[in-house]
Amino acid sequence: MEKVSFKPGTMLNPVPVVMVSCGGEPSEYNIITIAWTGIINSEPPMTYVSVRKSRHSHKIIKDNGEFVINLCNEQLAFTTDYCGVKSGKDVNKFKEQKLTPVVAEVVNCPMIGEAPVNLECKVTQVISLPSHDMFIAEIVKVHADKSIINEKGKILLEEANLICYNHGEYFGLKRKPIGKFGYSIMKQKTKRRINREKMDDRKKASDKKNNKKYRAK
Repeated sequence: MEKVSFKPGTMLNPVPVVMVSCGGEPSEYNIITIAWTGIINSEPPMTYVSVRKSRHSHKIIKDNGEFVINLCNEQLAFTTDYCGVKSGKDVNKFKEQKLTPVVAEVVNCPMIGEAPVNLECKVTQVISLPSHDMFIAEIVKVHADKSIINEKGKILLEEANLICYNHGEYFGLKRKPIGKFGYSIMKQKTKRRINREKMDDRKKASDKKNNKKYRAK
């Protein structure tokens, strides 16, 4: 295929888009929308957020050494964008977007109650870069809405209506999976078992939904 060359740029897409909440007390609670984030280690689970040094949240995170990554869904897309373009120096983002600050279990900063998944994070290292500082952190606790947890205790992220950020735009992830990790070498016997489990889960979800409708009547 013929290629066209461009100058160096941040063209790794799509990327996650999350709202990072921070602040050790209500008077400094703030939210910053971050796209430069990801997982960097498994045991212990570790992540990072890269924050521009001029941002209001930069000093808050640096001083407190803690933050919460709040995953964003389609219902929060407008709020996610707002928290990315407005500064916490000028507005109270929790108040303006009618978000609920929820007390975390481990860190001393708020979680966003409306987010489907929340990751409490403790900073372990700060790497200074030309435009941003990378805050490397350990994930010390995970929270998920009960509505996206199945009977086996598994978090069903596919039910969370998550969004991503792709070259300046937000996109929903409501699509049928192409395959599961390792599916390229999966045995037929395993495929059949997984398909049966999926059908059972769909039937249970359908029955549960129908029961709710019946009770509502």
